[in-house]
Amino acid sequence: MADKQISLPAKLINGGIAGLIGVTCVFPIDLAKTRLQNQQNGSRLYSNMSDCLIKTIRSEGYFGMYRGAAVNLTLVTPEKAIKLAANDFFRQHLSKDGKLTLVKEMLAGCGAGTCQVIVTTPMEMLKIQLQDAGRIEAQRKLMPETVTAGTVTKSPTAMQLTRELLKEKGIAGLYKGLGATLLRDVPFSIIYFPLFANLNNFGKRGVEGPAPFYVSFLSGCLAGSTAAVAVNPVDVIKTRLQSLNRGSTEDTYSGVGDCIRKIMANEGPSAFLKGAYCRALVIAPLFGIAQVVYFFGIGEYFLSFLPKREK
Repeated sequence: MADKQISLPAKLINGGIAGLIGVTCVFPIDLAKTRLQNQQNGSRLYSNMSDCLIKTIRSEGYFGMYRGAAVNLTLVTPEKAIKLAANDFFRQHLSKDGKLTLVKEMLAGCGAGTCQVIVTTPMEMLKIQLQDAGRIEAQRKLMPETVTAGTVTKSPTAMQLTRELLKEKGIAGLYKGLGATLLRDVPFSIIYFPLFANLNNFGKRGVEGPAPFYVSFLSGCLAGSTAAVAVNPVDVIKTRLQSLNRGSTEDTYSGVGDCIRKIMANEGPSAFLKGAYCRALVIAPLFGIAQVVYFFGIGEYFLSFLPKREK
């Protein structure tokens, strides 16, 4: 995938298909990550990822692990489309004779990460509310002292949440946590794209030959998980800022700086690594699956059925 020339429409199809398959496969781990990141000292319901998933299945059933998946499945294709198109655009305008320096590769990744938050922020905002609703419900049953007396917990749909946010706060309601999302996604892309390209180059067959499939696969997994863990502290901040419902003993935050100060004071620096291994387990397969889709040329296969223009 990394070496062969692929048209932009094929990239968009491949990215969309990879996103849909990836989200379906790893969404339960992503749900565990959100719930682990959101629980604070004094209201710890889950001890680790497996404990979270087991308790989720017991209290909400198997499909409880897929709360919020519909939002991701709906918006993952436009998110990938924007990210890939933006990365292509910036690489094309920054390259000289088809070659990019490491700094320019990082700048292209920075541009792609900046553009993708147009879709990523509202997608994450809605997904987090749906994922975390089960944690609040479970706290009410198992740890009633952490939930305000008389509080009625609901399981709203994505459409209900969207209407409520637009009615109460306008479009800004869907973009709560935009700054934190930028602080996460821009560094992620700056790390991922150059790291993948350079790791993939180590496995090339000869000077101009393409890298074998397994090298691209492993490079994608390693680069993705490395970037994911590197930006996990910002992901914790973003998750906390975007969560609307909290227990009575849990902190609220006015912004990124306030969130950092309160986490450091009340939970210590280790709290910024909450859910890091979950995030690595989510991101690595996503990029591995993307390599499989690109390797088999699924996008090109679909495009081959379209009538070709006569020159």
